[in-house]
Amino acid sequence: MSLKGIELQIAIPKTFDAGKQVEQAQQQVNAGQDLANAALNKQIEKNHTSLLESEKLKELRQDEPKDQERERKEKEEREENEKLNKNRTKHPYKGNFFDFSG
Repeated sequence: MSLKGIELQIAIPKTFDAGKQVEQAQQQVNAGQDLANAALNKQIEKNHTSLLESEKLKELRQDEPKDQERERKEKEEREENEKLNKNRTKHPYKGNFFDFSG
């Protein structure tokens, strides 16, 4: 298939336009990927710093004697509740389902 002079006058400018559009589309894709990478890096950094901060707070809380006292009291209360539950006797039929039908 051969192109005539008049057809070339139309075809060549269209190829330049098509090339520009393809290049712009590639640039948009690259820009989108760059933005996504930047957002991901920012999120990773945020997670990393928040993890470090929470570990520091945990260490500070462990050093506080009030927390240790409170934990000790809670543990004692739990142990007392367990002893009370063990010492309770079950009623022979209350709370149990008996089917008396037929």
